[in-house]
Amino acid sequence: MRLPDFPSTSGAFAPPPLPLRAAGAGPAGGFGALMGSVRQEVHRFIESGSGAGLNALGGLSPQAAWRRAQQAMDTLPAASHTEAVPVEGASREEQRAFLDRIAPMAQRAAERLGVAPELVAAHAALESGWGQRPLKAADGRSTHNLFGIKAGGAWRGAATEALTTEYGGGEAQKTTQSFRHYDSLEQAFGDYASLLRNSPRYQDALRVGGDARAFAEGLVRGGYATDPAYADKLVAVARQIQGAP
Repeated sequence: MRLPDFPSTSGAFAPPPLPLRAAGAGPAGGFGALMGSVRQEVHRFIESGSGAGLNALGGLSPQAAWRRAQQAMDTLPAASHTEAVPVEGASREEQRAFLDRIAPMAQRAAERLGVAPELVAAHAALESGWGQRPLKAADGRSTHNLFGIKAGGAWRGAATEALTTEYGGGEAQKTTQSFRHYDSLEQAFGDYASLLRNSPRYQDALRVGGDARAFAEGLVRGGYATDPAYADKLVAVARQIQGAP
């Protein structure tokens, strides 16, 4: 999969923190509480096999709940570790704007997969550099491919060639691959959900609720990416969005 380069000075992946409250901090009704409620609805999906319970969150749709949670970031004080200057790639404001833009689509995809919406958002953020380094066609147009999904022989839609990094024998190698080109972000998220849901390779990544580690390792076992550190990178971004320490 196409993976943007994230700078590191120690060899450990350290994405820029979002201004989210640390787990367990702050009053009830804050960002963590709101997203915790969304995760509870996902767990109900896992138990019942139905997305019916995802239609309400304290009288709000999941999309409205997500947006309210995003708005809460502007009013709640941040934990001390969130004051660090963002590393190269995307500022906190750009990260927040990216999450707000994809929230409804991430929620719909999450419902189909039985996972928390933060995990879908984290996957899009990792593959696209928080939307700052999207995969583009030769003419500069966006492919809307936030998940770095390759075209493959079974793909019948538009495609574009792009340089990517693949790992073989522990070595990183630059290579040109064909990637899917979508007409819109909505189409991209829909195809992403269909790919994971319908492929036997990715069944371990489904119906895991908010378990970022299970989701990430399920994708890696299915062959989603060749980067040996891919699971750790995805978990780091997911926990950042979830507000976990």
